[in-house]
Amino acid sequence: MSAFSNRIPWLSIATAAWLIAATAGMATLWNYDNAPGDAASAPATWPSASVLAHAPGQPTLILLAHPQCTCTPASLAELAEVLARARTHPRAYVVFLKPEGVADEWVHSSLWNAAAAIPGVTLVRDDDGREARRFGGATSGQALLYDGAGALRFSGGITGSRSHAGDNDGRRSLVALLSDGQPERASTSVFGCPLFTPGI
Repeated sequence: MSAFSNRIPWLSIATAAWLIAATAGMATLWNYDNAPGDAASAPATWPSASVLAHAPGQPTLILLAHPQCTCTPASLAELAEVLARARTHPRAYVVFLKPEGVADEWVHSSLWNAAAAIPGVTLVRDDDGREARRFGGATSGQALLYDGAGALRFSGGITGSRSHAGDNDGRRSLVALLSDGQPERASTSVFGCPLFTPGI
């Protein structure tokens, strides 16, 4: 039996092992991409303690964001789509978490710059996550829409999975609500990094 023939079983075993590892890796990645974060326990009416301005008669849209979350660029892209497509222009905020003890530069990340480029959006630095907690936020990318009377109309994410922009239930629902239409859903899963991580 030749040395080449002896190598064939080992080559088959190695190939099979590689295929198993690759399949497992793809499954792990798929599970991560499609695993939602914790949903917000948002108040049903606008919290009076919030420092964000809510104008009576005008809807207010909030996106809670972690400035270092790699999933959040897709949420910002979807926010820009919502605002571009909506017939009614809400007062819109992107609220960036700033944990106690971190430098301003940590907050003023590339995500901050991306949010600043969206027309009509006001950026807010959320010291120690006070605003995120007032609105019950737990996951970066959480969107909240309050109507002109201060009632919560939508709570959820505006991407279909982690880091993936594109058509999804959350975006369609927000556009419908801001265009005097009927939303598909009043809540959706939110895909992003935890806002509050011990030690950060």
